[in-house]
Amino acid sequence: MFDWIPIVFGTFKALALGTCMFFAIKWHYDQGKKGTDKRAVLRAGGKVAAVFMLVLLGLGLFTFALARMLGLDLSFP
Repeated sequence: MFDWIPIVFGTFKALALGTCMFFAIKWHYDQGKKGTDKRAVLRAGGKVAAVFMLVLLGLGLFTFALARMLGLDLSFP
């Protein structure tokens, strides 16, 4: 009866992702044509990577502490 739902939702997802990818690539291409300072871009990328690693570390520690608090067995076999 509802065999068409995955087809419609899958088509919508493909169109939405395709449109978003097109505009993302276009925006990055246009930004590259502006001639931004390479040092500023590398510095910003480094900051983003550092913040990502700190958030990832914090999430890992939070997950470990929560698992220990709930009494889960975290030992390797």
